[in-house]
This record gives sequence, structure tokens and C-alpha cells, in this order.
Amino acid sequence: MTVVLTVLLGVIYPLAVTGLANLFFKDKAQGSLIEKDGKVVGSRLIGQSFIGPGYFHSRPSAAGAGYDATASGGTNLGPTSQKLFEENIKTAAEAARSDNPDSPIPIDLVTSSASGLDPHITPAAAEFQIPRVARERGINQDELRRLVREHTEGRQFSILGEPRVNLLELNLALDAASPPR
Repeated sequence: MTVVLTVLLGVIYPLAVTGLANLFFKDKAQGSLIEKDGKVVGSRLIGQSFIGPGYFHSRPSAAGAGYDATASGGTNLGPTSQKLFEENIKTAAEAARSDNPDSPIPIDLVTSSASGLDPHITPAAAEFQIPRVARERGINQDELRRLVREHTEGRQFSILGEPRVNLLELNLALDAASPPR
């Protein structure tokens, strides 16, 4: 019985599921990879850090050294934690405030996601960064707003989640529209 179940559940079932996934959901089964000039630059599903001043920045990551998929996870620091406030939120807020001192800072630019690998930011976080990116790239702010709108995904099934912007796709479109200086 052990050999039969091992072959059935350890070999045949995984191969069947993998085959069906590749047949019906090829992009997702292959990791939702994004290519640029024939080279894989990332995935639609896993965030990565963007730190250059001419790019839209990611939200902070608590995964390892930042967007480390092998160390996925939140900080486990509670909302009343002084360490969370002093080391994470306050530091991120000061950095964001230097980019755009006159606007309120969107929460997702100073807090990490539960997995630490979220590839999205809110439209408000993208809007907050437009003045800096426009200044660094020498591009019109209205053009950047158009790019953000084009890369804003709505709620799933019109009711689940919140609108969000995939940062990798937005920054790749930004490079295509206006190469970095």
C-alpha cells in the first residue's frame, strides 16, 4: 500500500496537476515572469526593491534583507511596538517626507506587507511619488499620472481587495516612456 500511494500521490498526482496548470494557466504556472529584451527581470507576483530616485519606490519589506523570497514574513511587531515605530515607520516616514514634504504620506510607504513580498503599492502611494519621479526624469507629471492609471489594477471581481499598482510593470513602462538620466 505504501508503494502504491507513494507512486500515486508522490509522482502521478503532482505530474497531473503540473500538466493541467501548464495547459490551462501557463503564465501563472510558470511564475508570471516578466521579460525585457528577452531577459527575465522579475515576476508580477513577487515584489522587488526600487531605490533609485527616478523610479517609483516599493513599500518597505520585512522579508530578510528586503524582498528576499527565502525569508518571507512580516515583522511580528505589534501596533504598539516602539521598535516598529522608531526603527521602521519613523525612518521610512522621514525618507518619504524628504521626497514630498507637502503631502500626507500614504500608509503603505511606511509599513511592510504581511509577506514582505508584495509587488503592489496603492494608487495614492504612486501619486505621492510623482513629483520626485517627474523631477528626476524630466517628465511631465500628467504623463506620469497617465502611466499610473494605465498600470492600476482594479478590485478582483469588482469587490475583492483594493485598487493597486504593480510596481515592476509601472517602472518598466516608465523606462520605456522616459529612460533614466
